[in-house]
Amino acid sequence: MAALVLTEGATFAPPGAESFELPPLFGFVTKPMLLVVISVIIIAGYFLLATRKLKTVPTKGQFVAEGIYDFARNNIAREQIGSKDFQRFVPVIFALFTFILLNNLYGVIPFLQFPTMARFGFPIALSVLVVYPMYHYVGIKKHGLGGYFKKELAPAGVPGAVLPLYALIEFAEKFFLNPLTLAIRVFAAMFAGHLILAVFTLGGSFLLTETSSIALKPVSLVAWIFAIGLTFLEAFIQCLQAYIFALLSAGYIGAALASEH
Repeated sequence: MAALVLTEGATFAPPGAESFELPPLFGFVTKPMLLVVISVIIIAGYFLLATRKLKTVPTKGQFVAEGIYDFARNNIAREQIGSKDFQRFVPVIFALFTFILLNNLYGVIPFLQFPTMARFGFPIALSVLVVYPMYHYVGIKKHGLGGYFKKELAPAGVPGAVLPLYALIEFAEKFFLNPLTLAIRVFAAMFAGHLILAVFTLGGSFLLTETSSIALKPVSLVAWIFAIGLTFLEAFIQCLQAYIFALLSAGYIGAALASEH
């Protein structure tokens, strides 16, 4: 992205990928690492406090906690895994959803303003180290190693002439592409959204404070209006991406447990 050069000689260098390379706060600990730890404390602390003394008529905190839990349980886990097997996977789906949701929402929280899922290491770790081994493990446990591979790579009804190609495609998808695309989806959305917000915010500040042209200063207001609107859009996308990650994770588990494709 080329720098914007104005007639007065001022130069605007738009934010890029280097904006996501944050220096350590202390030792080797960076801001994203600290935010991840804080998110775990916030989530665990909130749900422990909100459910410590459950009441028939819930308090506001209990109502919100129950609403989030019911959404993860019934709208994600039950629908994707099935009413027979879903219950034992509710904790991990609930944890994935709330963890990614809060770490995404950091991007629109004042003073924090950094979605940790915009650092690829975090979503790929969740995908490869949590979701990937889980759905393959439960599939192998239910169907046996040979039965699981047969179900995934050579299901009944596939013509023999296309079976080798089908098996190759399914193997690449199930064992390589699924965990990769699961991580890339949330990472790309958070990276792009944060970058766009930074461009409009910093660009507006630059036009207001760094230029002497009266004609250009009103443009800064337009940039900030766009930034405010995009912030609400980004908050929606952040919630949506947390839902999609949890939904696909539950879907992979449900597919691994299913008797047929």
